[in-house]
Amino acid sequence: MPDAPAPARRLGLGIALLILGALGLLAAWDLSLEKVLTLADRDHVPSCNVGVLVGCSVNLDSWQGGVFGFPNPFIGLMAWPVVMTIAVALIGGVRFPRWFWIGFNVGVAGALVFVGWLIAQSIYVLDVLCPWCMLTWAVTIPTFWIVTLDNLREGRFGGSERTRKVGATLFGWIPLITVVCYAIVILLAQAQMNAIPRVLIDLQNLFR
Repeated sequence: MPDAPAPARRLGLGIALLILGALGLLAAWDLSLEKVLTLADRDHVPSCNVGVLVGCSVNLDSWQGGVFGFPNPFIGLMAWPVVMTIAVALIGGVRFPRWFWIGFNVGVAGALVFVGWLIAQSIYVLDVLCPWCMLTWAVTIPTFWIVTLDNLREGRFGGSERTRKVGATLFGWIPLITVVCYAIVILLAQAQMNAIPRVLIDLQNLFR
């Protein structure tokens, strides 16, 4: 069985997951609130509607916004507190067994796949960028890499010492890996939606 992470390593991991979880919960809360307000009053205009390209209404009113029969943000209201609870436990020095980490990894991998699908729907079908949705995308991506590469470097997937060293090396590159993922999404949005100038126009009109 691989050695447990050093206390400092667990602390850093916990802090990172806590911050990402809090941001994800913030996005889920605001989207859930806007969905409830919209259901209560069909004339309600969400505060996250910035312009033609940047807004929440289209996403919230689409079938893609409620894939499982209820608003997608409700999933975030349930999932992100779990991430935050795990983070607080890590900060407090709790050591989870291997099966727990693998299960956690399966969960964040599923979240990443779902987010990837939502990104594709926003860019190629709905032609809109939801601010709080984008925050959810932005925190799900590093959460996946943090959990996956930590499991790899700690040998929870099995494998050789060399595999663990590769995981440890890649873990240090998570900020760059995350930025590359963001850049890919931006490039896809720009190529399909001409997003950058349209976003700038929306922001310009917002602050007039």
